[in-house]
Amino acid sequence: MADQKSASPAGVWPTVKPFVNGGASGMLATCVIQPIDMIKVRIQLGQGSAAQVTKNMLANEGMGAFYKGLSAGLLRQATYTTARLGTFKILTNKAVAANDGKPLPLYQKALCGLTAGAIGASFGSPADLALIRMQADATLPLAQRRNYKNAFHALYRIVADEGVLSLWKGAGPTVVRAMALNMGMLASYDQSVEFFRDTCGLGEGSTVVGASAVSGFFASACSLPFDYVKTQIQKMQPDADGKYPYTGSLDCAMKTLKAGGPFKFYTGFPVYCVRIAPHVMMTWIFLNQIQKFEKKIGL
Repeated sequence: MADQKSASPAGVWPTVKPFVNGGASGMLATCVIQPIDMIKVRIQLGQGSAAQVTKNMLANEGMGAFYKGLSAGLLRQATYTTARLGTFKILTNKAVAANDGKPLPLYQKALCGLTAGAIGASFGSPADLALIRMQADATLPLAQRRNYKNAFHALYRIVADEGVLSLWKGAGPTVVRAMALNMGMLASYDQSVEFFRDTCGLGEGSTVVGASAVSGFFASACSLPFDYVKTQIQKMQPDADGKYPYTGSLDCAMKTLKAGGPFKFYTGFPVYCVRIAPHVMMTWIFLNQIQKFEKKIGL
């Protein structure tokens, strides 16, 4: 009986480990990136440039304003990143086993990334909704503010006021964007690690930093077209006759392609890359450090 009890955790841990490590690395990255993300949301809501927003937030709301919505950001990582990185690791391990232990071709890594992104976004959508609402709350008139105390209070209020299904409001475009982002992020990281380590002969630290940077770039490049379309749909206004410029995401994509060509989807790419890439890089760097620590203590 004692042997069975001691064997049990060892049997569970390898399965749970990728999910725990993924969530922990995403949450640590969020603690570092949260102030930048907060400024980004305020810029998108039309409150001025990064310098203006930072100055106004410090003057009017104090340092704590930069971490408003942190509980929702951490909850999002605890669901979204736990699910996507854990699922990706399990899928790639199974694919490698099916491939007789050989490294996977890029297209198989991309498919694993797409699947992991969809699963992660489905789990993370409620926390994402709570995060956006909490970050935008201070910009609303006093009478319209929801005054959520934390992420769990936000989720409770959304369910109580709007119903359970409202937690997945806007989940369709979010899932599609997450699939593209994770395909770029996860597949390029694994491929880059193999290239920097095996072909270039770089050490562990240089490999992780280099692969993280490549991963951040491709995560941005793969997801921006979907983000661009999502933004156009969200901000469209009816004309004098009450007609909207687009009937849906596909119509928006086709009209954008016809009017401005493929590069139109990459409007504002440098700014978008600054938003996405640092979190991707920090997630991989923290994940590597967590794995090293676990190895050191024998986990």
